[in-house]
Amino acid sequence: MNTSAEPEQIRSNAIASGPPIRRLFRDVIADRLPSPRPPQAAMLFDAEVDPYWDDQSFLGDFYNEILHQDTCRPDTADGLALAATLAVDDRIPAHHRFQALGLLFSAATVAERHIAEAWPTTPPHADPGSEARARSAVRAHVPDLLTRWSAECPAVRLALAGLAVVFPTDRTLPALTPRLKTFLHQHPQGTDIGDYVRFVLVLAAQDEEQTGAAAEKLTDAYWTGTARGVPTRARALHLLGQMLTKVGTALTRPHAKQ
Repeated sequence: MNTSAEPEQIRSNAIASGPPIRRLFRDVIADRLPSPRPPQAAMLFDAEVDPYWDDQSFLGDFYNEILHQDTCRPDTADGLALAATLAVDDRIPAHHRFQALGLLFSAATVAERHIAEAWPTTPPHADPGSEARARSAVRAHVPDLLTRWSAECPAVRLALAGLAVVFPTDRTLPALTPRLKTFLHQHPQGTDIGDYVRFVLVLAAQDEEQTGAAAEKLTDAYWTGTARGVPTRARALHLLGQMLTKVGTALTRPHAKQ
């Protein structure tokens, strides 16, 4: 018997096991992201498999490995390449593409959101260097992500719109109004999606006074508020993140139309 082949066979069998979403993520990353891969990819390729993982528990652990408890670490920027790769592959179901984009949004806005929460004190666990690198990493992926707009489902389009206003350019901002026109017609003001879309367009206008007024108006008992002294952009992104989570929950439910 050829015992030299046994360890490799054992490893192959272990990698092939685990929850279905882990196997799907591994296949996509193997196809699209060449080695050397970020250290967080070990959760996809290492032989050891957590026996308690199902799809949901794996996703929680995997995304937390990239953005640890909503804070940036030195390796966060590298790990975001995994989320960006998953977000552009049609083999990944729409609700998982949305989650990957949501992670990118969270990583890109960590500093502002935490400033809004902790104001006027310094946010705990802040790491300005790692946060800046994470933001730059997301910025580098945004152009490729936005090229998928026409092929994407409503939920993913809304996540892309959020990223577009985090990283505004003279090309992308004017495009948001026509791209979001259908949402405006279908979702009136006062609905979760309608308010989110209108707030995105306010941010796209890049008028600080208008943005501050809209954030004040939208922040009530329903949303987690922030102090009025918080810098306008930080306050706006803190609110936008909450709104994005809410509309994603509504649009990516199993029965929601994709």
